[in-house]
Amino acid sequence: MRGGFSAKIHLLTDRRGLPLGAILSAGQRHESAFFTNLMDEVSVPRPRGRPRKRPEAVAGDRAYDADWIRQWCADKGIESAIPARENIRDGPGRPPTCDDQRYRDRNTVERCVGHLKERRRLVVRYEKKASHYRAMILWAFVEEYLSR
Repeated sequence: MRGGFSAKIHLLTDRRGLPLGAILSAGQRHESAFFTNLMDEVSVPRPRGRPRKRPEAVAGDRAYDADWIRQWCADKGIESAIPARENIRDGPGRPPTCDDQRYRDRNTVERCVGHLKERRRLVVRYEKKASHYRAMILWAFVEEYLSR
């Protein structure tokens, strides 16, 4: 990604709102293109053995409503709580269902974004290079972990 001020942060959190991973992309790119890369960022340590790489469920907004994402989650044994986009499914068959209770838990991501935006340096984005900006995001992750 080239330097500049239009960048998206794709964020992944646990159920408690602690950030697990983030990926930067150009502002004009669609969110769903980075889903698998974001899921590969997860590494949750366990008391013994290898770290856990897959969650039990994923809750995403309507931007992640794509057949290939639902199929990827099904292949990995991950339950997906992604609502169907409105006025998109005109073909035969029912639109995919979404577990409303799991989807309600998605607000933890929004709250984590709010906590990260308390740091002015992330909101204004003083850094021109994406690598420096990512370092500031990871520093904010460390601060978030230490504050809890």
